[in-house]
Order: sequence, then structure tokens, then C-alpha cells
Amino acid sequence: MLLAQPGRIGRLALKNRVVMAPMGTNFSTTDGLSTERDRMYYAERAKGGVAAIMTEAMVVTEHARPHHNSLCVYHDRFIPGLASIVDAIHSHDCQVFGQLNHRGALLRRSVLDMEPVGPSAWNNPNTGDAVRALAIDEIAEIQRLFAQAARRLVHAGYDGIEIHAGNGYLFQQFFTPRINRRTDRYGGSLDNRMRFVLETVARVRAALPATVLIVRLSCTEYVPGGYSDADIVALAQALERAGVDALDLSGGSNESPQLSKYCIQPPSFPRGMLAPYARPIKQAVSIPCLVAGRIVDPQDAETVLASGSADFISLGRALYADAHWCLKAFGQVGAPIRACIACNVCFERLTLEKDVACVHNPMIGTEFEALEYAEPQLFAPAEATRRKRVLVLGAGVAGIEAARVLAGRGHAVEVWEKADRVGGQMPLATAAPDKQEVEPIWSYRWQEVCSLGVTVRTNTTASVRSVRAFAPDFAIVATGAAPRPAPFDLSALDTRVRVLHAWGYLGSPCNIGRGEKITIVGGGMVGMEAADLLLARGARVTVVEALAVLAQGMARNNRMELIERVQAKGAVLLTETNIVAVRGGALEVRRRDANESRTLEIGDALLIAIGPRPVRDCIPVLEAAAIPYELAGDCYRPGDFLSAIRDARMVALALEHRASLGKGPAPGDL
Repeated sequence: MLLAQPGRIGRLALKNRVVMAPMGTNFSTTDGLSTERDRMYYAERAKGGVAAIMTEAMVVTEHARPHHNSLCVYHDRFIPGLASIVDAIHSHDCQVFGQLNHRGALLRRSVLDMEPVGPSAWNNPNTGDAVRALAIDEIAEIQRLFAQAARRLVHAGYDGIEIHAGNGYLFQQFFTPRINRRTDRYGGSLDNRMRFVLETVARVRAALPATVLIVRLSCTEYVPGGYSDADIVALAQALERAGVDALDLSGGSNESPQLSKYCIQPPSFPRGMLAPYARPIKQAVSIPCLVAGRIVDPQDAETVLASGSADFISLGRALYADAHWCLKAFGQVGAPIRACIACNVCFERLTLEKDVACVHNPMIGTEFEALEYAEPQLFAPAEATRRKRVLVLGAGVAGIEAARVLAGRGHAVEVWEKADRVGGQMPLATAAPDKQEVEPIWSYRWQEVCSLGVTVRTNTTASVRSVRAFAPDFAIVATGAAPRPAPFDLSALDTRVRVLHAWGYLGSPCNIGRGEKITIVGGGMVGMEAADLLLARGARVTVVEALAVLAQGMARNNRMELIERVQAKGAVLLTETNIVAVRGGALEVRRRDANESRTLEIGDALLIAIGPRPVRDCIPVLEAAAIPYELAGDCYRPGDFLSAIRDARMVALALEHRASLGKGPAPGDL
């Protein structure tokens, strides 16, 4: 594999071609100090086989913090904690780089009252905050702060430094003519727009002549009025002349969800999507280039390397999903890779000031992310005295995850599924356009359950007699959820108007033909994905949503991309709109800010997409059979893949720690 070959960045020898990209975690303290969770998170990925780790962006001044819990390096007090992270990474034969950043105009007043600053007066598109133009002396001070922060990282043991000059942050704001309107030596011509980052590089290089220095750039902005392809090539060449050892190539700008999707791509974007933009830059310089951009599995990485677009792969979200991606890719761990599904829950949580999480790997940053917990089948089974006989009711994602963990840890497990097929809601989750990327959530777990020889019975309904005959020590209830009925009276609806539930349509899209007019009640994620599929199949769609936000619960990059796509296909999207009554072939609706209602023609079908309710029909059976149990997934509380997989895994692990097997919670207690 090209991916497995050693390489060099400056004076550093790297054991393979995978560098972990700098990604936030919000694992630090609110004072910016690193924690044991930081150390554990980075150590697991070093142990997982990457050649180098680029730790998350660290701020060079207390006046530029991006998050409440972001790592900082603007004072010597941060050095000991960062040194502990470096030591943990080095202990696994892994190099470590530290990324330094200043968000400039993208700082948020709502987070620690940070003042947005930039090359020119502007407004932060994300927040609407006014941006103040930096004075010349402030620019010089920021350059000094970068050099000081770089020196602290070297004192902490870092092998190299990366200056973040891409993704819409301060240096890119100075570089792009659509934001930089200055008329002094830092604005106007290409040389002037490059000056800020080049002077900063020179200052860091003068302070640390022997330290490996990398600069991250966005290959393109994906927006009119930005810098040209020739501009970015010229900057890359200037950085090489300035003594930079490598370029880390990304794309887009995080200044808005519309542009951020090019930095942190939704599943509709092609794999390796930045390679064509990186290739001209790579061909124009002689120093190594790293490239990111929807690299999910080893073949994606091989394709990018073989294309001549990069020397190293900058692997990001894939390492959220699977810390051991490299060891699995290189055949050193005999388990499938948990492939990133580009749901972007990780990025959304950071934006909401939460710690990072991954739907595929909900134990990220905890001790339960280690291989002995993540892939328990690779280790010796639990002691015979601890072996339990466990019945799992429900063969959806939650039930199969619980079965995978339990069987891998040596317990005797059997899964019963009432339906005639396994998978629960997975066919619905993958039905909409571009949602096939979600499929690894299921296939990874199902493959392991099959390889472990777990018995999975379909068309099997639990009864008191059958449960007692199986005689489990414990049961895990993972029976999922069902769609809720319409919350309004349909008795006056014209009988010629069909009434369907979104789940039913997603499971059988042939029910609606091309050209039919459909009104969807409910603009949540399911309703909007149903709209996307309907439009792709030629239907005309109106969505009615009571809330102000469509596809709530979906990560904003993905949400904005979905909304833009359905609007471009002609969908009518009505938010903050309540249904007053149903009469004949029409809905009487009223906007929240309106005094009067209006009539909305339904068309050929009314599609209900208003959310699920938990299914717990088997609980009386377990209680009558006197079997202790616990709920996991949507039957406990309807949620998403993250909550379902997290709860199932931890309930399975908790089984070994129960002092006595007691009865689970009653439905009324939830």
C-alpha cells in the first residue's frame, strides 16, 4: 500500500502516510488546560497506528478563544499539560504537531465575549457580529504571539508546528480579496495580501530554525470573489521559499454553513473531493503536501496518493469514528473499520459548545474506546463464572450492538426479532438520496454479530412461555419506536387524498408516482429526507413545519445542504406554521405571526412525519416471566444513532458489573 510506506516531513521520518488532522474535542477545562481525557483520546489514536498527530487548534491569545473548552497555549502554564499529551503520543512511536490558530472575524461574542477582528470592517455571517479591522500594531502583536506560542509547543516536546492559514480564519481573511479591503501594505495586491502570513512564518522560523513548520491552506474558497487558483499556487510557492516544510491542504471556509460544508463535507460530497484542487498546488512545490476531504476508507486514501495530489493523507473524522483505523487498514487488527458516515454530529456538537461525539463511536475520548471494549471479540472471553445467558429483543442497530458487545465478551446471546427481517429502521435511514453512506452503521455491527455466531431469530414474538423456556439471566429490550399518528382530526379529509406515514413511504417509495403533489406534515429530519426522495422521484412537495428550523437534529452543514437542494428542486417550505383543521382536500394553516389562517391544498397525498413513539410491548411479558431487563435505544427514549449505540454498548458492558440482577425500569418511570 502507498499508505503504509514511510515518508518524511522536513527532518522528521514518519512511519506511514497517515497524519491525524487537527480536530476539536472540547475535552479541556474551561480555563484551557488539558485533561486526562485529552491525553487518553490522543494516545488511543497514536496507539491506533497513525504516523503523526496534529493536535487540535490552539489559540495564541486569551482574546481569541473559539470555545469554552478549547485547548490554549498563550501562557507557560499550559506547557505541563500539553507535555503530558505529547509524552502519551510519543510512547506509541508517533510524531506530534501542534496547530496554532486565530479565528479573527469568526470569533463569537457569545463565547467568552470574544471580539471578532479581521483585515477590514465586516460582519460575521454566522452570528451577525460586527468585525473590527486590525491596526498595524495589532497585526505585529499577533505575529509575536504566534512565535511565542510556537516556542511553548517546542518546550512541551512537540515535533513540529502548524500555522492555520485556511478554512476562513484570520490569515485566510487577509488573503482573500472578498474580505480584505485594506489599502495599506496588508491589502490590495497579492503580495500585500500574502504579507501577514509570510511575516508570521518568518517570525516563527527565526525563533525556531530547526523546528518542522507546516502551514494549512484552503485550496479554494468555493465562492465568487475569493482568491484565484493562481493566487493560492503563488502563496504555496512563497511559503516554500520562506522555509515551510510542508503544506496541509483543506478547502472552503467556516464562516457560514453554506461554505463550511466544503471544509466539513456532508455525505453527498464525493470521496477524496479535494484531490483535484490540491494537485496543481502539489505540482507547483517540491515540499510534501497533505490533503484532507472525505477520505473514509483506505481505498480512498490510496486513490488520492496514487493521483499525485498529495504525499500524506490528513485523516480527520474517520479517526473520530475509529481510533484504530490505521491498524485495521494495514491488517494488524482483524476487525472491520468503523467508516465515518459524514453525519457531522461531531462538528455540530462542537459548535453547540458540547464535547465531541461520534454516532459510530459514542465512547470517543473515554477508556471504553480502547480495543478491548471497542472490539471485544479480539480478546479472551470473559471468565466462565461471569458468563451470562442474555436475550436481546429487537434486531435493529441498538439490539445488534448490544449483542455484538456481549458475545464478544464471552456471553451467550440470542436475538429475537418480531419482524421478518433484521435492521430495524436502517432501510429508512438509507432511503433518501446520498444516505447510503449511513449503511456502515449497520454493516459493521451485523458483520461482527454474524462472525461471532450469534443466533438471530426473525418472525419471533416473545411470550411468557418462550422466554421462560430460553431461561435468560438478563434481557435487553431494544424494540425501537413506531411513527406517531397524526395529531389532528382526519375525519373530514377527502377520501381521495391518501394518508401515508413518512416511514411507510421511505420503506416503499413506489407508493407515490412522478408528478403527484404531496404535502408533508413535519419538517424534521425524516420529513425533509422524505421530501428529498420525493423530489428526486419527480413529485411536487410542500412541507409544513411548526418550528422555525427545518431538519432539526441534523448537523447544520448537512441541514443547510439538504434545504438548499430541496429548494432548488422547487419544494415549498413553510416554517412556524400550525395546522388548524383538515377540510376536504385542504389544510387550514396559520403562521405563528399571522392573525388569520389560510387554506393550503394538500394534493394527492398527505405524508405524516411528526416523530416516533417508543415501542415497549414486550415489557409485561418479561415481568410476568420474572426476567430482569434494561431498555436500550429508541424504546427507552426515541433519539438518534448516537444515543441508541451508546446506550446499547454501555448497558451490555454494565451487565458484568451488576452486583445482582434486578428488575429494569418500568415504562412509567421513564
